[in-house]
Amino acid sequence: MERFVIEGGVPLSGTVVPSGNKNAALPNLAATLLTDQPVTIHNLPNIGDVRIMLQILEHLGASVQRHGNHSVTIQVAEARSSPDPAL
Repeated sequence: MERFVIEGGVPLSGTVVPSGNKNAALPNLAATLLTDQPVTIHNLPNIGDVRIMLQILEHLGASVQRHGNHSVTIQVAEARSSPDPAL
């Protein structure tokens, strides 16, 4: 784990953007099935588990639009009851 050592009497300023977290992303992606409204999620980690979850959502009937590597908009007009068995 990284750490920051601050020395001196100068006030700090700036911005730190945390990286995406799989453990937060997967439940948020699953929750998009609960609404028929479009949901945009930013700061998604570009990892296999997230990509597979997006594929599952698509096979369940969701429209998934990717915006770069770390954002998606998902809309579920009508969810199917089971995913494609090929998954």
